[in-house]
Amino acid sequence: MPVAVISGASQGLGLALAAALAERGWSVIGDARDERALVTAFAGLPGTGHQPLAGDVTDPAHRRLLAEAAKGLGGADLLVNNASTLGVSPLPTFADLDPRTYLRVLEVNVVAPLALTRELLPQLRRRRGVVLNISSDAAVEAYGTWGGYGSSKAALDQASRVLAAEEPDLRVYAVDPGDLRTALNQAAFPGEDISDRPAPATVVPRLLDLVHAGRPSGRYRAADLGGSEALT
Repeated sequence: MPVAVISGASQGLGLALAAALAERGWSVIGDARDERALVTAFAGLPGTGHQPLAGDVTDPAHRRLLAEAAKGLGGADLLVNNASTLGVSPLPTFADLDPRTYLRVLEVNVVAPLALTRELLPQLRRRRGVVLNISSDAAVEAYGTWGGYGSSKAALDQASRVLAAEEPDLRVYAVDPGDLRTALNQAAFPGEDISDRPAPATVVPRLLDLVHAGRPSGRYRAADLGGSEALT
């Protein structure tokens, strides 16, 4: 039974991916800071063997716990670095972004994914696995007030490319899922109605197709990918 580790798995895209993988027979280890939300979300997943492990992905001890859980199930085949933060809401201009807030954004969006990948690398190497880093169009487009978040995702994109060059036996993807109806996106637009955005589940088949099809490592947009119902 293949094993996936997903950060930020209590809601949004992380939970949608967890549900889709569980339906296809995967064991899912999920992380989120809100223990009640995570446990409730995972109670609804099909199948057995799933492990909701609440904690902060920036905490080294928590990352080790996630890696140990995956090892106990035979090793991780897939790591999804999905957990992200905007820092504050509403978003300030880059000039007004508090340095302490920016450091937190970088810690959550760049340092923690790389550190979790490092913890899982021995397993991923053995399984010739996949690292899926959730990026954003803000990594490549200059949107006003998105400087902190966008630059963190640009750094994650570059880190993904370097990791792919250093680990040729892995597939390492940075993926822009598009503009979705998520809590993070709502926080970026406080007071606005974002109900016209697609639900996270709508892009999941495209992300699963990317993992399943064995495409070369690189940066992809979900909108440019095909969709598949199969992931085994």
